[in-house]
Amino acid sequence: MTASIPQRPTIQRSVVAVPARLASSRLPDKVLADIGGQPMIQRVLNRCAEAEGPESVVLCTDSERLQELASAWGFPVLMTSEACSSGSERIASVADQLVALAWGEAADAWDDAQRQQRLLKTAVINVQGDQPFLDSTVVTQMVTEFGKRDPVPAVVTPVYRLSAATIHNPAVVKTLLAHDGRALYFSRSAVPHVRDVDPAEWHQHASYWGHVGMYGFRGDVLAGWDQLPASPLEDLERLEQLRLIEAGHTIATFSVEGTSLSVDTPEQLNEARRLANCSV
Repeated sequence: MTASIPQRPTIQRSVVAVPARLASSRLPDKVLADIGGQPMIQRVLNRCAEAEGPESVVLCTDSERLQELASAWGFPVLMTSEACSSGSERIASVADQLVALAWGEAADAWDDAQRQQRLLKTAVINVQGDQPFLDSTVVTQMVTEFGKRDPVPAVVTPVYRLSAATIHNPAVVKTLLAHDGRALYFSRSAVPHVRDVDPAEWHQHASYWGHVGMYGFRGDVLAGWDQLPASPLEDLERLEQLRLIEAGHTIATFSVEGTSLSVDTPEQLNEARRLANCSV
């Protein structure tokens, strides 16, 4: 008798998770800031809802105020702890509930085998709540990337070509790529370093890629977030994706034309309002 060959998991469902909180240290209550007549978080949720593929768009928050607003706008909400230190940690804390929403099921009805299968076959797309102009087609493409890759990667994230003017800006996160598109490292510094060349000319010698702050997690990887070992690199760079890299997970990338504005400062909020007014 020939032994059966176990099938590799394939992504069958997806859900968008938008982590948000009011207690932002640099710009408190920023997700409620008015941009073109709408709170920023409403713009983000609506953009996500325009994507093709995901079964649901879910707000993950520790704020009852945000819960009430999102519910009134027609979006499901999962409440999380105030102690979550990052967006990924926040959505990971409710990973089972997110996956259950994607399948239209109750997580507490699963046995262990059903839970593992659901996690393996679901992609959770993490979209930050401070990207009011995000391109919904990028969310669609993230779902598509999970569906066409074999084996299914642990994480998928978009990257874009950097201009010479942004290579040395520490606010712009850089991604170092392998030949097959795997992310080797993320940094606030310019990578690679070009030895014996003026930094102003590095762009003439190497390709530099920026990271769009969106992640697609395979459900089982997200559910195991709290089991990942502590990451000194994450602490040094203040980049949560380095925890995955340091733990040995594969982060696949795909290229997009550019990134959308993330609002972290009053100056960026003013720019967002200018862009919204220009689009009216």
